[in-house]
Amino acid sequence: MAGAIWCVVEDDRQGNPKKVMAEVLGEASRLASPLTGQAEAVWLTDKATEAGIKQLGEWGAKRVLLVENAGLAPYRGEVWAPVLAELVQKESPQAVFGAVTTRQREVMARLAARLGAGLAADVVALAVEDGKLVATRPVYAGKLLSKMTWAKTPWLATLRPNVFKPAEAQSGAAAAVDKPAATVPAPAMSLVERREESSTGLPELAEAEIVVSGGRGLKGPENFVILESLAKVLGAAVGASRAAVDAGWRPHRFQIGQTGRTISPKLYLGFGISGAIQHLAGMRTSKVICAINKDPEAPIFKIADFGIVGDLFEVAPALEQEFKKLLEK
Repeated sequence: MAGAIWCVVEDDRQGNPKKVMAEVLGEASRLASPLTGQAEAVWLTDKATEAGIKQLGEWGAKRVLLVENAGLAPYRGEVWAPVLAELVQKESPQAVFGAVTTRQREVMARLAARLGAGLAADVVALAVEDGKLVATRPVYAGKLLSKMTWAKTPWLATLRPNVFKPAEAQSGAAAAVDKPAATVPAPAMSLVERREESSTGLPELAEAEIVVSGGRGLKGPENFVILESLAKVLGAAVGASRAAVDAGWRPHRFQIGQTGRTISPKLYLGFGISGAIQHLAGMRTSKVICAINKDPEAPIFKIADFGIVGDLFEVAPALEQEFKKLLEK
């Protein structure tokens, strides 16, 4: 409907919305009343599930605009952006929100360019002032926070995961489902010949409440097993600094920082990470930061809530044993 707040659905490619959508829809629902609109979900997929649609309703979506087409998978920005732009022009939403994920960072930027609209990227707070939406986002690699607003609608924004309060699931709440007609263009590029999903058995980095991260101090790729062992005890995700990724110790999808993933977990444990500004930009909004480094002058200690000066090869196993004892009680 006109004036609605749209939330572009991020799914797990199995027909289910990711948990980050609870945060995006929760914030959209909170803002809906002062903005006199309603929260709606826009789902572009090749296969949706009834359970997924039900979940969106329970998270606060009053309406789900479902565009189901085989041409929407695998994701391609040059296919998705025209579809979203066509829907926006037909329906006139007041705002369009996405999550800060690899996919939505791209498609929201493409959408903004097509619509000639403003995009607030990596937003950490939203408020309504004098009937206008005001976004707060980090600038200068996270050293400062900047407030911004839009000159015209639709207001486009990507929201950082693990920052906004998730919607509490309302059992029995249901969303109206519309299947609007939309032109799905043929892909202009074919870059992926084969896709293989690999699982670490650990939570996804961007959505994890606890993140254990390693840097150059690990000395080699084989030593990441130390962090993986600790992570399994904590139910944590494992990340890496740019130095570790550039050295080929971990794939790029595990990189935390300005040119990698931006995270905001409840607890961040950094092992052997000096704290270069590039890395800090990706994790400094973590709720609690604990740094482990043998160099007492490491820059990461300046932003850490807790610090341990010591050899990570001794500290990590010791922490693992202590956490095991605590969790067994």
